[in-house]
Amino acid sequence: MFEPTIIIAAAALIGLAVVTAGLLIGWREWLALKRQELERSPLASGSRPEEGSSLGAARIEISDLKERIRKLEAIASGVDL
Repeated sequence: MFEPTIIIAAAALIGLAVVTAGLLIGWREWLALKRQELERSPLASGSRPEEGSSLGAARIEISDLKERIRKLEAIASGVDL
């Protein structure tokens, strides 16, 4: 009645459909999880992040830049450090 090739092809097609449906459900759940994480994040509520650490980093960077400028000016004037 049915040839083995048709049975194998039908089983493969059904298996592919099951795997695809499972992946689609997993993808939707993962997106829902990410939405929940974004809604719970402090930035979503309009609050500002702590600026203390970035302010300190900016001060250190400015200090480093000033030191580099001082060294370059000393090199330009011919003074050895």
